[in-house]
Amino acid sequence: MNIKIILYFLGWVLNIEALLMILPCMVSLIYGDGQFLSFLAVMVLCGIIGWFTTHRRPSNIVFYAKEGFVAVALIWVVLSFFGALPFWISGEIPSLTDALFETISGFTTTGASILNNVEGLSPSMLMWRSFTHWVGGMGVLVFILAVLPLAGGGYTMHIMRAESPGPSVGKLAPKVKTTAKILYGIYLAMTMLQVILLLLGGMPFFDSLATSFGTAGTGGFGIKNSSIAFYDSYYLQGVVTVFMILFGVNFNVYYLLLVRQFKDAFSCEEARTYLLIIAAAVAAITLNIHHSFGSLFEAFHHAAFQVASIITTTGFSTVDFDVWPEFSKTILVGLMFIGACAGSTGGGMKVSRILIWLKSVKSELSALIHPRSVKVLKLEHKPLDAGVMRSVNNYFIAYFVIFSLSVLVVSLDNFDFTTTFTAVAATFNNIGPGLNAVGPACNFSQLSILSKYILMFDMLAGRLEIFPMLILFSPTTWRKGW
Repeated sequence: MNIKIILYFLGWVLNIEALLMILPCMVSLIYGDGQFLSFLAVMVLCGIIGWFTTHRRPSNIVFYAKEGFVAVALIWVVLSFFGALPFWISGEIPSLTDALFETISGFTTTGASILNNVEGLSPSMLMWRSFTHWVGGMGVLVFILAVLPLAGGGYTMHIMRAESPGPSVGKLAPKVKTTAKILYGIYLAMTMLQVILLLLGGMPFFDSLATSFGTAGTGGFGIKNSSIAFYDSYYLQGVVTVFMILFGVNFNVYYLLLVRQFKDAFSCEEARTYLLIIAAAVAAITLNIHHSFGSLFEAFHHAAFQVASIITTTGFSTVDFDVWPEFSKTILVGLMFIGACAGSTGGGMKVSRILIWLKSVKSELSALIHPRSVKVLKLEHKPLDAGVMRSVNNYFIAYFVIFSLSVLVVSLDNFDFTTTFTAVAATFNNIGPGLNAVGPACNFSQLSILSKYILMFDMLAGRLEIFPMLILFSPTTWRKGW
């Protein structure tokens, strides 16, 4: 294993994290909240460590899939640890475990919180907390690949595959760096558009920026205790609903629209299925909850918001959906597992994997009925090779094992089954709120330290598609590493 190139990547991530903290530093100076030195201290620490590991580029820049997966997993752990230090140093989150939980939840765009009073945080801490969503949404390494020539020879594709969500990752352009720039260009443009639309609706600039960071990263950290319900406006909540859905679409679709390949963009099988699932879920929930609201439109409005929030794994809320009928809550729990599209900022299993499994089952049924028939599985009009099918099936097995073990360990806290099950589902699928004791009106602060660390691992594993995190625990990964 090329350890030096991994340390080189870690160093650059710390350098970038130091630069990212300029934003909360500026907010601290503007609002005079007294937290400037907390961020400055961490910036200096990151800068010093980053300089020592990057001032000399390794002579051997060759690395393969193993190094890419290990680098990505370690980078997300290191990024989260140093990102948690301002909360802990400032004393606004006194427990390092809780500060780490909140920060991992931010970078992985989960949105699960341990804070009982969000509004008690200083403005700079609130901004940093929301900004972690935006940084983690597209992927910190995708950002670094867009701005820095870390390595050549096509090796960086191993990093992009390890960090990008979905069963497979391809290039939009011949060079990975160009692909990364396109992705972040689209990401930035959509974020700024949402900020503008929220400002037009009367939302303050600070709130618009923080809300857009949470929406773009499909993270869900609100800056108000009542989340988006604080902004009692159909327009503002409607804008957030639309953009949550948009950020859950595969970004390849937006690239196809940019290059005017409209036919390919609108024929995207995954995106059409994703929108169909949303439409069906909204219709079913609207009919189920309409008696709880003043009008059918109001029921539709809140149903659309919560469906968009859950399927994109954002986690914002406008109402306490934990009091909805069991039918509606069951649909929402199902959406937790489905998730958004591959290549989006959303979490969950991804619609593409669900499609592949359904096609596989259909093919198996067809083979039983017509044993001599030969059927080629296709997704987006392209044949699925054995490697994709194997990775999808292995993902499901690993997902089931980790999910089951996590539920078992968290059950030691002796909460009811719904709380335990949805706490794991909400963190492993990077959603945020679950049901009952971890519902939208509650938080994760009541859980034990052991449960919090299990859920932190789940958040990282869910964001990185499981295998990068598992590789860290494989003895063969390190046997010849040093």
